[in-house]
Amino acid sequence: MPISIFPIIVSTQLVVAVADRLPAFDIARSCKLDVAATTGLSVDQSVKSCVNDENKARQQLASRWPKFSASSKAQCIPQESIGGTPSYVSLLTCLQMDLWSR
Repeated sequence: MPISIFPIIVSTQLVVAVADRLPAFDIARSCKLDVAATTGLSVDQSVKSCVNDENKARQQLASRWPKFSASSKAQCIPQESIGGTPSYVSLLTCLQMDLWSR
């Protein structure tokens, strides 16, 4: 039975295509889930602060997105779906760490 390399080629191109765009995260949901696990500030203040931090990180990512390598994006983006609460702050940190390690 011959092995077809077509699925491998197509899947590789999909990873690169996905990594070319900044992912869209539901930061309001992620922040609410994160705040539910913390104490201190009122829930409204904590969610607002979290959303503000996420929006700032998203803006930084949008402006610097072309500078990050495709391999870094392909590595860091899937990590954000682990745990169910993706974060632009975490994604930015992952990409920066990979950039600094080169």
